[in-house]
Amino acid sequence: MDTTSAASRPSVRSTVHGYPRIGPARELKRASESYWKGATTAAELDTIAADLRRGVYAALREAGVDDIPSNTFSYYDQVLDTAVLFDLVPSRFPSPAQAEDREEQLRRYFALARGEQGAPPLEMTKWFDTNYHYLVPELSPSTRPRLVGDKPVVEFREAAEAGFPTRPVLVGPLTFLLLAKAGTDAPEGWEPIALLDGLLDAYAALLRELAAAGATEVQLDEPILATDEGRAALGHLERCYQRLGSLTERPALLVSTYFGSIGADALRVLKQAPVEAVGLDLVTDAEGVDDLTAVSGLGSTRLVAGVVDGRNVWRTDLPAAVAELGTLLALTDELTVSTSCSLLHVPIDLDAETSLAPELRAALAFARQKAEEVALLGRVLSEGSDAGYRSDVEPRDPSFTDARVRARLDALGPEAYARPQDRVVPAVRPLATTTIGSFPQTPELRRARAAHRRGELATEEYKALLRAEIDRVITLQEEIGLDVLVHGEPERNDMVQYFAEQLEGYATTEHGWVQSYGSRCVRPPILFGDVARPAPMTVEWITYAQSRTDKPVKGMLTGPVTMLAWSFVRTDQPLGETARQVGLALRDEVADLERAGIRHIQVDEAALRELLPLRAERRPAYLRWAVDAFRLATSGVASTTTIHTHMCYSEFNQIVDGIEALDADVTSVEAARSRMELVEALGRRGYGRGIGPGVYDIHSPRVPSVEEVEASLRLAVSHVDAAHLWANPDCGLKTRGYAETEQALRNMVEAARRVRVDLPGT
Repeated sequence: MDTTSAASRPSVRSTVHGYPRIGPARELKRASESYWKGATTAAELDTIAADLRRGVYAALREAGVDDIPSNTFSYYDQVLDTAVLFDLVPSRFPSPAQAEDREEQLRRYFALARGEQGAPPLEMTKWFDTNYHYLVPELSPSTRPRLVGDKPVVEFREAAEAGFPTRPVLVGPLTFLLLAKAGTDAPEGWEPIALLDGLLDAYAALLRELAAAGATEVQLDEPILATDEGRAALGHLERCYQRLGSLTERPALLVSTYFGSIGADALRVLKQAPVEAVGLDLVTDAEGVDDLTAVSGLGSTRLVAGVVDGRNVWRTDLPAAVAELGTLLALTDELTVSTSCSLLHVPIDLDAETSLAPELRAALAFARQKAEEVALLGRVLSEGSDAGYRSDVEPRDPSFTDARVRARLDALGPEAYARPQDRVVPAVRPLATTTIGSFPQTPELRRARAAHRRGELATEEYKALLRAEIDRVITLQEEIGLDVLVHGEPERNDMVQYFAEQLEGYATTEHGWVQSYGSRCVRPPILFGDVARPAPMTVEWITYAQSRTDKPVKGMLTGPVTMLAWSFVRTDQPLGETARQVGLALRDEVADLERAGIRHIQVDEAALRELLPLRAERRPAYLRWAVDAFRLATSGVASTTTIHTHMCYSEFNQIVDGIEALDADVTSVEAARSRMELVEALGRRGYGRGIGPGVYDIHSPRVPSVEEVEASLRLAVSHVDAAHLWANPDCGLKTRGYAETEQALRNMVEAARRVRVDLPGT
């Protein structure tokens, strides 16, 4: 018990940077998808959204959080909301702000995210190094930022009327512009940051409206400062907050940063700017406190200290956090305890999980529990009491080791990480057609899986249904004319969870949903111990599919980096060591597939770019262990087996060296929304392996025309030798319907045929 007198103790408040918006039972997902189908009106959707927002405010108040954020809700993505708020919409779309009614406004909003006939959607990519996706704004010199929306004001007033004073949260202007891209009508060399002055005028107008509505503080999120690009933009940073901080009749400003330290120089700029508070991530790396020391503390600027991890599910070491906060009190006159970032990245409530092992469950905290932790830390520092500390378990993730796994890894030599350089890849014609792996998961299939999980459907009956679905998928692909087939993955609930359920060292949840993008939610498994594969995981289904056709069928696995990136991972050993353990388990599966006669094996590394450190100085070390883990998984095959890999929405140009180092025979990537940018980069390098640029966007319900796909393929052929090109969608087809999938694939096959007949010597 702290015996310091109450009069001498500081007043420490608590807050969080944001909270999950999907609802405890994924209400937002169901309501949005119902609206897209025309079964829910805009008014009904808005009512559900308002109920979800009030539920968040109530949950945070019940947890004891002092300062509650608002405007963290979105129907799709907060960056898209910012673009719409300031009328930064590409000319191919009508502006939602000019819609005559709410129905039309929402239709136009979702068109930006999902596309419509004649108007491809905005490009989508990863939000820094997370698995959350944002929509990339497209800007040009003719763009004129202006405040046309009122969402932050409306949601602030809505919360106030419900009895919740809140702090509106906005994407910061510097982050917004540095994440945006130049539109196709922008001249070469033009950058969106050129719009900064105009955008600051629009932000100023919004801040005045929020002040008039009664907001006393506004949070401006600037996570870009954790990147090299952000650290190089200190002049723009100073311009932003000297301008906004100098406004009269404005709310107090909290400039919040996260996903890593921002450096002493950026911190010095913020300390000297006329802003009231600065938020720092003190979890992701250890440099944040050093930065504060380097600038001699923040003085009168309030520090919002992110000491509770907003991205992982392990319980906070509360005594260690109290000690760290005590140190921070010497570096600032005023302190608020917070999460390291928004809690958007973790599941909502641990109490919903009743089947986890007790020793594991005791070490976990989801969003609601993390909100309770920041509230408790605030009370401890303010009241000087250690009441509420839990001491019944170790304050970190439990470590479960397997001596066999560690001995196998220790015994590996360099040859385990290298494929033969004289390998002979089986000949496939130029612009060979294939898909990424999954086919639509029908409602009937999902119901059967749920019934089998509940014990209501016998295993043999369930397997018969899966075999029938594989028969359907194989027959359809043969009839369409694809060259390399897939089995469609009807047995899989998720590309990571499916494997986690069969690997030792992993645990899965029942209700641990996290938003990935739009209405897409995933349940990241929890990697808590050493990883091993007790039995084959995919061989039964792949070999059955191969038995139904004379065409080659790809075996489909999820790679070691992606198995880490899309899980909540143990923190008691380096990520690289954990990745090697997963790679070793996958190596066993690859070997079993090859022994079963499978000659095309795809090991997806959808998240290779996602985990790339935000700062260049840390990237070589990451790529070394990431590449090693992939090569460990794939290098045990014969020289005649073709290794494929696949990567999802990301800025791939930053990892071209890493893509080549994987030494895969064929790499398929997203390229439809990004207009073949990676293919162009690979062409400049003389890339000599197979490349499958996604020729249409599966995240949009629109079916591309033959001419549209043909244009994409001809663009790809202009950069890369057609002998190395494959034609495929940009991702799996799991979330699409069969009607649109069949037509899109037919168009893709026809487009590839048209381009192929024009090739020299064909």
